[in-house]
Amino acid sequence: MEKYEKVKEILRKNGQEQLLVCYDKLDNEGKEKLLDQILNIDFEQIKKLYENTKNNKNINSNDDLIEPIDYVDESKLSPEDYKKYKEVGDNIIKEKRLAVLTLAGGQGTRLGYKGPKGKFDIGLDSHESLFELICKPLKKANKEYGVIIPWYIMTSNENNAETVEFFKENNYFGYPENEIKFFVQGEIPMVGEDGKILVNEKGFIKLAADGHGGVFKSMVKSGVLKDLNNRNVEWLVIGPVDNPLINMADPIFLGVTASKKCMAAGKSVVKANPEERVGVFCKRNKMPSVIEYTEISPEMCNLRDEKGELVFGESNVNCNLFNMKRINEVAENELPYHAAHKKADYIDKNGKLVIADKPNAYKYETFIFDAFESMETMAILRVKREEEFAPVKNAEGVDSPATSRELYKKYYNIK
Repeated sequence: MEKYEKVKEILRKNGQEQLLVCYDKLDNEGKEKLLDQILNIDFEQIKKLYENTKNNKNINSNDDLIEPIDYVDESKLSPEDYKKYKEVGDNIIKEKRLAVLTLAGGQGTRLGYKGPKGKFDIGLDSHESLFELICKPLKKANKEYGVIIPWYIMTSNENNAETVEFFKENNYFGYPENEIKFFVQGEIPMVGEDGKILVNEKGFIKLAADGHGGVFKSMVKSGVLKDLNNRNVEWLVIGPVDNPLINMADPIFLGVTASKKCMAAGKSVVKANPEERVGVFCKRNKMPSVIEYTEISPEMCNLRDEKGELVFGESNVNCNLFNMKRINEVAENELPYHAAHKKADYIDKNGKLVIADKPNAYKYETFIFDAFESMETMAILRVKREEEFAPVKNAEGVDSPATSRELYKKYYNIK
């Protein structure tokens, strides 16, 4: 009871007594789990995040200086430059200085699929999952360079067990088991519009993943960062699970970044149109950054240069490269949290289930691209959309299994 009384006092001090609303209905194991969850909450952080939620501003309403960023267009490289960058990149891979990391914490809910998004079948005749499609070019690179590229996969508490089991069932898709390491993404409580932390349908804290920017902290907590350092890895490519055309073992990407002595890099594709819902690379107060589509004004979206190209047209496809020295530094610091207004079912203070029919809660997440703003310089490699970007985000329409499948089949010349 000492632990229970301690928790009650903490909740009283922070005005969060509703978190024990289901305590008496839980079994002993559940009660311990709930008390431990509460003891692990940083209430000061939650309070600060909630207060900051009220201060979210459009990018054009503050004093940030937003400018276009330089990029290298891979398709316009001279034969000499292409050869030079490829040689540098080839050596990095051959010398085992590259590792890759897949962000795979999401579920396939928006696709109408129950299970880890990486298990999703985009509809090829082969019925290969997203995990297997991402694995194939890595195996090809291993064969070409005579190495095994270490592959790290960040899952979530929700899908970790099922993901690991899926890999086991499929014999790790022919990848050496000891070169694949799974680790779990961090979570943070969801908060109602009144600043109260929510209770989920089972009586526990309602948690949400802390965003792909949480990868750095999760790497530390899981021992992945230590493993990378022990292997003397120099470069880490981080990419999403939902793009079957992603090219993570790319010597040109490595070569451009290393040759320019940059500590980070990102791949871009030209925006399909000014209104495309993607973040774009830019310089914010002279530092590399990304403007999310929710932040950018229509005027900035439509701004064109003297060649008729969009000034802010370099779409971030979330294929990012980091030097390990900088990852070690970023992991020691806190990235800023962003608030998203979401629908969330929860148990209220009276123990009744509230079913949300509109956004009623805040989810807090960090973004990988916020790490760019600590970089003095950053390389942007413009690649061709049809060769490297076939995202699966929506059940139908744009960025759906149908569009992804079409792009994948066209690129690999599959009839």
